[in-house]
Amino acid sequence: MAQYYLRGEIRDDSGNPVSNVKIMLHSTGYLYYSGNLGGFGITLTKETDSLTITADGYYSADLAVNASKFQKILMKPRFAAAPKPQNRLMSLTRNLSTEELNRWTVAAETYSSLVENEFLPAKKYPETGFAININKASYSNIRRFLNMNSSVPPDAIRIEEMLNYFHYDYQPPTGDSTFSFRSAISSCPWSGNKLLFLQVCAKKANMDSIPAANLVFLIDVSGSMDLPNRLPLLKSAFSLMVNNLRDRDTVSIVVYGGVNGVWLTPTSGKEKKKILESIAQLEPGGATPGEGGIRAAYQLAKSQFIKGGTNRVILATDGDFNVGEQSEEELNRLISSYRNADIYLTCLGVGMGNYKDSKLEVLANRGKGNFAYLDNEKEAEKVLMEEFAQTIYAVAKNAYVDLQFDPDLVKSYRLIGFENKLNALSDTSNIIQGGEIGSGHTLMALIEIEPARAGTDSIIEAASFAKVALHFELPADTVSHVEEYKVPNHFLRFEELPKPYRFATTVALFGSLLKKSRFTEKISWDDLVKMSEACYDRNDVSQQEYLTMLEQAKKIYHRNRKSRK
Repeated sequence: MAQYYLRGEIRDDSGNPVSNVKIMLHSTGYLYYSGNLGGFGITLTKETDSLTITADGYYSADLAVNASKFQKILMKPRFAAAPKPQNRLMSLTRNLSTEELNRWTVAAETYSSLVENEFLPAKKYPETGFAININKASYSNIRRFLNMNSSVPPDAIRIEEMLNYFHYDYQPPTGDSTFSFRSAISSCPWSGNKLLFLQVCAKKANMDSIPAANLVFLIDVSGSMDLPNRLPLLKSAFSLMVNNLRDRDTVSIVVYGGVNGVWLTPTSGKEKKKILESIAQLEPGGATPGEGGIRAAYQLAKSQFIKGGTNRVILATDGDFNVGEQSEEELNRLISSYRNADIYLTCLGVGMGNYKDSKLEVLANRGKGNFAYLDNEKEAEKVLMEEFAQTIYAVAKNAYVDLQFDPDLVKSYRLIGFENKLNALSDTSNIIQGGEIGSGHTLMALIEIEPARAGTDSIIEAASFAKVALHFELPADTVSHVEEYKVPNHFLRFEELPKPYRFATTVALFGSLLKKSRFTEKISWDDLVKMSEACYDRNDVSQQEYLTMLEQAKKIYHRNRKSRK
């Protein structure tokens, strides 16, 4: 049973943070990595342990550690670091000043690279925006930690991905629109402010008319994948996916590890037996030359490119690239070189201990793709069977929302989730990261609003208090499209909201409590459980499981609080 949490940071002899340092925990042999600010957090079963730390360009080191102390580790560089590439933001507020950036709240744990969005004055910054994506990895990864009876590292919690995990009363677009849009305003359960709900639903692709798909399975078969929840899980997952293939679809398999290269040449979807037999023969072993695998997969996808069709590389790995292009920056540059080739990327993460969430997130964001974490066969079935169309077939790309408030009605606002990394915020060349939208996907976003006039149930009488512009491109072109909406100024008490909106609120609160956000300190775990029980869908298996996760989190965090006293 996990009882201790080791925290620390790694810097070079000039005081600069060192990211992507490989950290091996001697008691378990598990691998961990430092974050973008050099920080790390490791769950321990005992107070003392020992580590081996290694990183390209630095001398390795062995050291003893104690969970009761914050670890400040120095690494001696062998050579100078390469320049950093351009960063891409999850959310962007126009003309945000340095002073305002410094007011943003860093997540409670010092190793986290995420910055929790602060309230911003609408008069000074009336326009903000955020990326639309279908990443859901954070939720299933959180579930893994809770099932291990462990607390969740704050940097693993991305509230927008938690919200995206669920379905919220899908409303199809009308006419020729790619999206439908709904909004609501209610009281905020954790403060005296208001909550703004924005819901975007993408159109569903007609499976009968979808052009042929060119799919390349890129599968990690290195030695680190030799565990039941890694390669065997992926073999099961891809076997499930094969059942959805049509005769006109083409599948190829590229592997990297002890064996590197094309494992299965392009094969028609009607030859399911051949594809399944090829998957069944995969065996783990060797190092993890991720760079060579990625290059080979993209080259194969490019050679089989279907104009007007779906062209996608599906990478499945624990993210432990230990040969070739290793760092997030190097992977960033590699994937960016293929960004405009209209070949999409889906990343499927597995495993624990050496699972590298940050690298897979970089790959998915740079590769115009999506990202999921498979913690069990049930999740694999959900992602690759039940949500096959969402995962594989995009209806829009480079999608993001611009939100413009009326400063006469809104005093300040706070975007919940869609948080950026510190290094991205400090980069003056950064741009907002548009997302890929799959068939029939629903996005929910929550914004906490401080009204211009306090103490009233309505914000003030007006036709609308905000405008929304949804920017996107269609999969087969680079023409920018915009769909514009107005947010009606219609207030509802929280209890009057539709159940899906109330449930979404509890999911956002769940992430906030896990993060120990200062904005939700007035809400207890008991409050959250009670609120969730009042609005969850008893016929939805995922929402039923959510209630179980809440109870587990409540026990873990109450236990941890008592142990610190």
